[in-house]
Amino acid sequence: MPDHATSTDPAVQAQLDRLTMLSPGKDILGLGRIATLLERLGNPHHHLPPVFHVSGTNGKGSTCAFLRGAIEAAGLTAHVYSSPHLVRFNERIRVAGRLIDDFTLSALLSEVLDHAEGLEASFFEVTTAVAFCAFARTKADACIIEVGLGGRLDATNVLTKPVACGISSLGLDHEAFLLAAEDGIPELSPLDRIAFEKAGIAKSGSPLVTQKYSASMANTVAAQASLHNADLHARGEGWDAAVYDGRLHYRDAAGKLNLPLPRMPGAHQADNAALAVAMLRHQSAISVPEAALSAAMEWTRWPARMQLLAAGPLTKSLPDGSHVWLDGGHNPDAGAAIAKTLENGAPVSVIIGMLQNKDALGFLTPFAHKIETLTAVPIPGHEHHMPSELCDLARSKLHVTDAQTAGDIITALARLAGQQAPANVLICGSLYLAGEVLRLNDQIPD
Repeated sequence: MPDHATSTDPAVQAQLDRLTMLSPGKDILGLGRIATLLERLGNPHHHLPPVFHVSGTNGKGSTCAFLRGAIEAAGLTAHVYSSPHLVRFNERIRVAGRLIDDFTLSALLSEVLDHAEGLEASFFEVTTAVAFCAFARTKADACIIEVGLGGRLDATNVLTKPVACGISSLGLDHEAFLLAAEDGIPELSPLDRIAFEKAGIAKSGSPLVTQKYSASMANTVAAQASLHNADLHARGEGWDAAVYDGRLHYRDAAGKLNLPLPRMPGAHQADNAALAVAMLRHQSAISVPEAALSAAMEWTRWPARMQLLAAGPLTKSLPDGSHVWLDGGHNPDAGAAIAKTLENGAPVSVIIGMLQNKDALGFLTPFAHKIETLTAVPIPGHEHHMPSELCDLARSKLHVTDAQTAGDIITALARLAGQQAPANVLICGSLYLAGEVLRLNDQIPD
């Protein structure tokens, strides 16, 4: 099943099983099928509250979380569509502040699948249609939509009039999928092609708020903005932000803000928070005061992003004083972000599982000097790097002498449970692995 979506609710599971039978079983980029499906459903995407649309390689989920935090801190309500889910399918669709309930989800899946007959709509296209139907039928003050894959041909890009579009950090991920040859697409370097695809969410008259990129990537984004008549607000030009004296200092044409640093671990979260602030400051559909922006820095959480696990069934066997961090990052830029977070801390025992199509060496290299031990695990149900291959890579390329395999995450943690000193553990490499960890530790996102 795409994304291995399952549910403990029989009615939801029945519809997910039906989706498996009807879906081609893979993501196929393009807007034709989703447009037809939405038309059959009455075009719910034309009846949404003010939309904030976010693309990017890393950080788009956290940016959406900061947007939601600020909007809710202002006393407003927001719908949120994000992917993938970690434990429950419901996590993808937050309706006016709450995860969609099973009764509503099963009914909407049934309705959308009825209308999808003969279309061969993908898993993500059906999910997107379900979200848009839920959002169009429930009142809220704003709608936050995270791009699933790419941007230009992503199913969410049927949105026509977002009040703000944002692009988070850009780097290589899903490149084999996004860089496939296509007639009429200019010849670009891999990174510029990624920028081209992500900036494809630009819309006429909508502000397009971006981070800083290389000169070549920035030019590619600017060309897309110009092509679509979008109002470009690039970091370093239309707005900027910097961290100093323990605060996040933001400025744009409307003035300056002195905000707390995000409580979410990782220096990169200040960049994600700043992008969310910039998106809110460059639109006029809703009002979010400075106090709400400050509160969002304190309140916002996003699971499996350098998340410190609580004491639970999975972690209780470790020595007292142990710390277990969980991060679902899986590309070189995510590895660099982890390296910054670990920079001033103690070495870590890494437990890693990675999908086969991910760059394991590129991910691990930035923080290899912090790896004390490495335990590689499989990711059941998915094509993944063989644990033995990950260990060989760690020994030969990263000079990690203590690298072993384990059959699962429980066995991997048991390796550390017998030691007397507190363990400092990082579980990383895959959102699928992260979801399993959260489930086993009774920390299901809500």
